[in-house]
Amino acid sequence: MDEKISLQAIENYSEAYAGIVASDFFSKNQKINGQQILVLTEIKQVNLFIIKELMDQWHAETHKLKSPYFDYAAEEVITSLKVFQNTLSNHISIAKTDFIPLVKKAVYQTLFLLLSPYDFYSETLDTQGKSSLLIGDLKNLVKYVKINKAPLEKLLERLEERKMTAISGNETFSLLDTILEEVNFSPEDIESYVVRFSSVFPLTLERLYENKPASAKPAIEVKKKVINSEVIQTALPLVKEVRESTSKIGRIKDKLSINQKFMFTKMLFHGDFEIFSQALDRIDMLDNFSQVKVYLERTYPEWDTESEEYAELINLVERKFLN
Repeated sequence: MDEKISLQAIENYSEAYAGIVASDFFSKNQKINGQQILVLTEIKQVNLFIIKELMDQWHAETHKLKSPYFDYAAEEVITSLKVFQNTLSNHISIAKTDFIPLVKKAVYQTLFLLLSPYDFYSETLDTQGKSSLLIGDLKNLVKYVKINKAPLEKLLERLEERKMTAISGNETFSLLDTILEEVNFSPEDIESYVVRFSSVFPLTLERLYENKPASAKPAIEVKKKVINSEVIQTALPLVKEVRESTSKIGRIKDKLSINQKFMFTKMLFHGDFEIFSQALDRIDMLDNFSQVKVYLERTYPEWDTESEEYAELINLVERKFLN
């Protein structure tokens, strides 16, 4: 299976799924309330993401409450607004037309979290132009995430131990990278969720992935052409990128991005992060590139040596032993 997810395919499936679920529910009901949302589908994560979206909408609305005449920051006002929110959350009432987009987004987020946890973390933890991530926002996120949530829980735990109220984006991902290794995180099994999604609308994993490009080489060739051109200002960043991609490295694991760790774990090591870590430790202990090749061929004969992820791993090994 190819590593690159097709976001369009996920969106198309989410739309179809949402239409079926909504049509089934609203064939017997005029409106849906909060308790009904919590048990709407067999997949609890979908239901929780719908509730989260409603709460996010509420917070977005309250953040707009600014006035030169009234003090919305006053403690009594804040308390009253919280009471109002709790009361309102017990009186959710949504019609079909307004509900379908909520289900579609929740299904999309659930599939995204299942298929690519790293990218989900990247998007949800992104400060989006802000200088930092508020710990309160992270706590709210963790409350609604049930799939692949261990790294987020550990991240929140670390930040609370440090009594932090905010953290920069770079610090967040640096800490998350460390946590992923410490908790030996392996993404949850996807197949059981495929079965549950398929009970509503047929789903196969293959349809959610894009076709892999024939070779990674054309991208490198394009860079070389740009570098050889006279457009120096455009070429300089690419020159730096090429140099960094060919420079010698020490421990392979130390040079991996979170995205690469997820990709290698998922595509080469059957989702087992511990086995992945042990394999990299073993590679780092070997003396030369030939020994690594023999080790990989004997230990993982089932690997597709033409795959993109295999080529990327070998590139890292070459940078360690051949440069």
